[in-house]
Amino acid sequence: MIKAHNLVKAYGERTVLKILSLTVNKGETLVIVGPNGSGKSTLLKIIAGVIEKTSGECRAEGKIYYLPQKNIPFRKSVRDNLLFSADNTNEKEKRCDDILEKLGLACLADKNAAKLSGGECQRLCLGRVLINKGDFLLLDEPSSAADIEGTQLIEKAIREYKDKTGCGIIMTTHSPRQAKELADRIIMLRNGEIVEEGSTAELLTNPKTEWGKKFIDSWKID
Repeated sequence: MIKAHNLVKAYGERTVLKILSLTVNKGETLVIVGPNGSGKSTLLKIIAGVIEKTSGECRAEGKIYYLPQKNIPFRKSVRDNLLFSADNTNEKEKRCDDILEKLGLACLADKNAAKLSGGECQRLCLGRVLINKGDFLLLDEPSSAADIEGTQLIEKAIREYKDKTGCGIIMTTHSPRQAKELADRIIMLRNGEIVEEGSTAELLTNPKTEWGKKFIDSWKID
């Protein structure tokens, strides 16, 4: 379980995140939406332990893997990037081959990762997360640099990982279709605070606040 209570992040006098209460259970996918600067990435970074909270509680149980928006591959081959990220088990070669196939990277296995395109690099960095078994995945815009085909590979790999491991997922996205496809539950952030929360169908079709309605309308969800 991941639980936040009265969670605050401030820089000087500027408060960028204020989460009164949030609980995410293992086995569910929570998608965080909201405009740029609303605190989505900050929340993931605090849960992942990348930055410190200013006050409040943020408790995470189990093994957590975090994928930031900006990823830098190791200056190794694509295959070696994955193997270097894998835990030390006898099956890591098999898992590596499986990830390469799932993410459409098998033909690039021996290529220097520094020479990948943005979308290829994003798939590789997701693969470095998926090669291990975690209790929670924190994914910050996992397909933002991908084209349509790459996005489909990424979403399928995420779904299959969840089905196989039973993990919980917290992810951010600017894609209404992706939120609709992957989320069990959605929260909407504005100015660092949760202004809407509910099941995917409920939040996307019937937001409770006027601001939430305008935001959803701007997404033009089919």
